[in-house]
Amino acid sequence: QVQLVESGGGLVQPGYSLRLSCVASGRTFGIVTMAWFRQAPGKEREFVAATTWRGASTKYADSVKGRFTISGDSAKNTVYLQMNNLKPEDTAVYYCATSDRFLVSATSHHYDYWGQGTQVTVSS
Repeated sequence: QVQLVESGGGLVQPGYSLRLSCVASGRTFGIVTMAWFRQAPGKEREFVAATTWRGASTKYADSVKGRFTISGDSAKNTVYLQMNNLKPEDTAVYYCATSDRFLVSATSHHYDYWGQGTQVTVSS
């Protein structure tokens, strides 16, 4: 089992930045790929970004390219999501997910473990 705990969410104004963190514990030796998804009220969960631990492969949703950066620190079992120039449409609960596959997939069922989520609200 892998446990994931997200942090770093909050309320910010449009144009500001936030950095989300996700710490993995438990059977972390099997983790190869980590990802962020998000779910806005009344909408389906959607892919945001994914990376292998050392960044050999990354993938971003078109809606966040150029604004968000995903990175991983295998020594700390932590993945980050740096979010710049935030927009109101980025408002959502952000979830961290892990996979033991070398596949930076945008498909949620490719991921085995999920965190509880952290709320990000972008509003003036």
